[in-house]
Amino acid sequence: MAAVNAFPGFADEGFGPVADAFADNFRRGTEMGAACAVYHRGRLVVDLHGGIADAVTRRPWTADTVTIGFSVSKGLMALCGYLASERGLLDFDAPVASVWPEFAAQGKGDIVIRDVFAHRAGLLALDADLSLAEVLAWEPVIRAIEAQRPLWSPGTTYAYHALTYGWLTGEILRRATGLMPSALVADYLAGPTGANAWIGLPAEQEHRVARMHAPRSRALRAGYRVFSTVLRRTGRAAAVRAVTMGSAFPFSLIDGCDGDFNTPAVHAAQIPAANAIVDARALAAIYGAAVSSVGAGPLLSGASIADALTVRSAGPGWRGAVNAPGSRFSTGFLINGIPFRPLISDSSFGHDGASGSLGFADADSQTGFGYVNNLIALRDQRANHLTAALRRCLHD
Repeated sequence: MAAVNAFPGFADEGFGPVADAFADNFRRGTEMGAACAVYHRGRLVVDLHGGIADAVTRRPWTADTVTIGFSVSKGLMALCGYLASERGLLDFDAPVASVWPEFAAQGKGDIVIRDVFAHRAGLLALDADLSLAEVLAWEPVIRAIEAQRPLWSPGTTYAYHALTYGWLTGEILRRATGLMPSALVADYLAGPTGANAWIGLPAEQEHRVARMHAPRSRALRAGYRVFSTVLRRTGRAAAVRAVTMGSAFPFSLIDGCDGDFNTPAVHAAQIPAANAIVDARALAAIYGAAVSSVGAGPLLSGASIADALTVRSAGPGWRGAVNAPGSRFSTGFLINGIPFRPLISDSSFGHDGASGSLGFADADSQTGFGYVNNLIALRDQRANHLTAALRRCLHD
């Protein structure tokens, strides 16, 4: 029997607290439009959506709405990396240059693939000042990475590779599998699960995309401008370039310009660290399939899951970047124990995004979770309220 809730969709009996938490986020005024889904032991037990998909047109958020997930994209690429490894196509502990010889230039010959996935390669920002057209074209970014010297001795520390992570992992996987990220996600993840998930959105799907909105607070919007200035003045300009790729994107991600993340051209491109277009069911299904029987799952072996839960990067990290306090990365995933993003248990792994979106798997409970929205609010509590409710449902 499904629990009664105030939003379209359902929450099965025993998962009503998730529906309550979803409704509470709207009552608090912290949502515009959103969706949440949960797969548990191969079964869809929560599937909720509501609110407004576009504040300009007042288009409602429907069961058909998809949205940009920002850095949830990184988790999808990490899953593809593990699946390529299971197929014998990728060795995380081999040098990047073993599959991408040109990468070895400028002292990068000893960087191993795992260092890239764990944000330890020293390539979070590039010296090249790339235009939007160059970023959308793929190859110019790859050439710039090849010409880049690491910002620190690779493997000795870490810093979050906000955007370069996508081209780094994407090109490694392209060389190893023969598939660009769009085809990789389709073949490895979306196909087996039937999920609505794209990196490189087909034009015929654009009408489904929710419009992403900047923070409602004027103070928060102004804070983006002030923060970028402060970073430059305090010797952390690399942290700004990591987000903007030089001059291609606005630091705030959403500002109404032609290169922000509401632009159809950005949706259609392959930016595998930041522009996956998904719905909540897709994240829940993909992560559920990683650890249980959703579609063709489980996709990952016990050995891969254990590796995905192994801490590779933690602590303060490289001083020239801004690493979130308490960050813990495995080979491509956030894992449990991060103060600002608690998951279900120490068997949880996944990734969140700039809007507060979140997708993760919990191996012990065989659960996949997905949450997406269209209102940027960095490190807010919306996803945390939902995961706390889900934790109670699973553990009480």
